Amino acid sequence: MPDPSMPGDQDLRRLVQFSSSDGRIWLAGQRMLLVHAAALKSLRRELIHTLGPSATRRLLLRAGFAAGEQDAALARQIRAGRPLHEMFAVGPQLHMLEGAVQVTPELMELDPAAGTFHGIFRWDHSWEVETHVRDFGPQTEPVCWMLLGYASGYTTGFMGRPVLYKEVACAACGAASCRIEGRPVADWPDGEQLARDYDPDSMLLKLESLASQVESLRSSLQAADDLGPLVGQSRPFAQALELLRKAAGTNVTVLLTGETGVGKERFARGLHAMSARKDKPFIAVNCAALPGDLIESELFGAEKGAYTGSAASRPGRFERADGGTLFLDELGELPLSAQAKLLRVLQDGAVERLGATQARKVNVRIVAATNVDLAAAVKSGRFRQDLMYRIDVYPIHIPALRERPDDVELLARHLLQRFTTLHEKAVAGFTDRALDALRHHDWPGNVRELENLVERGVILAGTGEMVDEGDLFPSSPRRGELTVNQAGQLEQCLHGPAATLAQNALGQGVRLDDLESALIQAAVTASEGNLSAAARTLGLTRPQLSYRLDRIKAKEAGSALS
Repeated sequence: MPDPSMPGDQDLRRLVQFSSSDGRIWLAGQRMLLVHAAALKSLRRELIHTLGPSATRRLLLRAGFAAGEQDAALARQIRAGRPLHEMFAVGPQLHMLEGAVQVTPELMELDPAAGTFHGIFRWDHSWEVETHVRDFGPQTEPVCWMLLGYASGYTTGFMGRPVLYKEVACAACGAASCRIEGRPVADWPDGEQLARDYDPDSMLLKLESLASQVESLRSSLQAADDLGPLVGQSRPFAQALELLRKAAGTNVTVLLTGETGVGKERFARGLHAMSARKDKPFIAVNCAALPGDLIESELFGAEKGAYTGSAASRPGRFERADGGTLFLDELGELPLSAQAKLLRVLQDGAVERLGATQARKVNVRIVAATNVDLAAAVKSGRFRQDLMYRIDVYPIHIPALRERPDDVELLARHLLQRFTTLHEKAVAGFTDRALDALRHHDWPGNVRELENLVERGVILAGTGEMVDEGDLFPSSPRRGELTVNQAGQLEQCLHGPAATLAQNALGQGVRLDDLESALIQAAVTASEGNLSAAARTLGLTRPQLSYRLDRIKAKEAGSALS
């Protein structure tokens, strides 16, 4: 089997030229376009709404097929005389260079003379997955339609006979990566059906029959979420939300679990808003934030004179939540003495104020939250087992943000709207680079961390501008990017103050020795002659700095003598 790895793509990069004088971009003599992914996303969405998903899929398959055929014509021309698998790799590498998808060959067996082909490729960062999931959420069928058509068109053109691919795994359906497999049409058991997907059909004749399907599709895609601040469409989020909906029509005690910052209070407020108690109070208590000597009076109330400084009778949180919902956050931090009294309230439905002789009936729905393992806390003696059984009736686990990556962009846009309103500042949205950075962040602080980043981005971005990666992650370095040099070719792009200084120096004809001398002398001057301080500023040791200063002095002395 030929080596499936791909060669370097420097030869392909040199073929891309940007002609700023006439506004054209060329790839080996073929005119290319840089198109906003957002424009293709909008077009794709409109086609689905107008034609339906099935007809749109076939249309995009054929569009991709045509693009693939065009690139196939370049392969043998660009790498003439190279091994066969290196010539074939032109297509996958152009797909990557064009920003469509990252391609990793897993199997590549081809013999054009014999007409045999079998290829398996892994796809990552598919633009079609990203745009489709943004609009329509996770899918049950693959969505890389144009990319699949490109692969089929390219391989068909390269092999000189029909070769079609199937997308056997798709990231839009929950797979870690997309994966495609290609064979000649005759080698597929359902080859005739695959080929029919590429046959032209009359869209006008299909519009009337598709009208009812499109209307149904619209209604399902645009269903409003009646939970307000609860934003998400990922499977883990949807599962937690469904459990919340089922509990909303009952009075069951709910225990919300999950890491810090996942939004447990928002889920509790959502449960209250969906319940019959929505017009009654929602009272939230952070059990970890209340002082130990005051927590019982805060929860259950106190009569006048019950303790030093108690000048008047006052109700506790239970009484204030009567008829509504009491949210007990960080329940695992509740002291044992308060746990015992809480258990009695749950059993009897009545609270007894500190210093009182009679209990007061309350009608309260309890929603508790904790990021502590209550079973482990029971074993260590920090939590009552009988209380755990009372609380842990209906547990709902709220997934961490890293477990619901499909929701990151939705949440970020929701938060952007909130913070632009809060700070009365108009920004134009997120750049694609910013959204990509958000999607690939680990989110140790969960939704709370996302809130902080978006708020910071709104503050740092210029009015009317887009929030960029640097506004969200100021210390994040940029690497591996390409820019256009003076010859119209792509080259490595550098970022940061040092890169700016270097570009300015080159533009003004400054030589390396002169730049180094000026930087060293500026550091010595700024440190008022303290060589140790100057060395630290430059990231050098003192002997290294002394050596460079001696070299500069010798050079200056030689110049003076000449």
